[in-house]
Amino acid sequence: MAYYAMNYAELALQIKLWAKQLGFAELGIAGVQLADAEHQLQKWLDAGYHGEMDYMASHGMLRARPAELVPGTLRVLSVRMDYLPEGAGFATNLADPTQAYISRYALGRDYHKLIRNRLKQLGERINQHVAQLGYRPFTDSAPILERPLAQQAGLGWVGKHSLLLNHEAGSWFFLGELLINLPLPIDTPHQGDCGSCVACITSCPTGAIVAPYVVDARRCISYLTIELKGAIPEQFRPLLGNRIYGCDDCQLVCPENRDAPLSIEGDFQRRPQWQSQSLLSLFSWQEHEFLRYTEGSAIRRIGYERWQRNIAVALGNAPYDAEIEQALAARLSSASEMVAEHIKWALMQQKRKSWQAESILPRATERLVRIIQKGLPRDA
Repeated sequence: MAYYAMNYAELALQIKLWAKQLGFAELGIAGVQLADAEHQLQKWLDAGYHGEMDYMASHGMLRARPAELVPGTLRVLSVRMDYLPEGAGFATNLADPTQAYISRYALGRDYHKLIRNRLKQLGERINQHVAQLGYRPFTDSAPILERPLAQQAGLGWVGKHSLLLNHEAGSWFFLGELLINLPLPIDTPHQGDCGSCVACITSCPTGAIVAPYVVDARRCISYLTIELKGAIPEQFRPLLGNRIYGCDDCQLVCPENRDAPLSIEGDFQRRPQWQSQSLLSLFSWQEHEFLRYTEGSAIRRIGYERWQRNIAVALGNAPYDAEIEQALAARLSSASEMVAEHIKWALMQQKRKSWQAESILPRATERLVRIIQKGLPRDA
């Protein structure tokens, strides 16, 4: 015990080995100084880019001060765990507007508990070798700037879409932190950058990346479908397409993700209920079915009402289908006021498409008659 307590360099190597054994792809060690990040955080909050996420502002600059979050903290062990599932089916889901698109991180088990438990196990292993160890595990569950810390720990760099990027893993991974009271040697911060690439900026459906490294959450589809509790602003509804929970567009176009590894974690693989699910099928769920099928899933956090809201918008964006129109109308009388607003909007979109389809056919027929009468080639 005393040997490990004094030889921190060897202990750091041992901790990284234990992290691998617990399923983490990588572990880096960072200090607790994030002064540069404080300024950027305050600027982002002052601009109101956090929207209704009041928790982002409620803790002030505590997010940038791990030693104040957990007194006695000397180092932050930052970990990543890859989550890209096999058979992710990006193209097939996004290309079919009648299918539901769910952000790939949510296809399996909720990562919060899994990673937190693994971090707790890591802390317990360290505790077996170091007397009086103090530690606290976090994974997107506390006011802490995990991406700047991960960059300081050498796990990657913050990309222009504000996600952490890694040359070997792209951005398809979760982050977690273990705050400890040991003066372990600090890893070299990652110095990578995106260069002149702006693929994520130009490809964002709603223009949420308002400047390199700056995301206006109020425009982000992930925020609109997950964090926003009320009505989705009408201007953004057509832009959601068939995305009913989150959005991966900025990751899909990122060159760093071309060779990203698939996750070997069984809990992160796509669950059967998310295999090629049609919007109509998901919209037909009653609340008890939603709760059953989302048990242990991050999707459950939005609740049944927002689930219906999101799918209603996606159905409005789908091509005209009498079955869609009937399903929307049937749900209208039992829907909450907020959901009913989105159903009415979706019904109007469907009606407009129906009218357009009816008007296109006569115009096509009239054109064919003119072609025959004038004796013009059919492709004129």
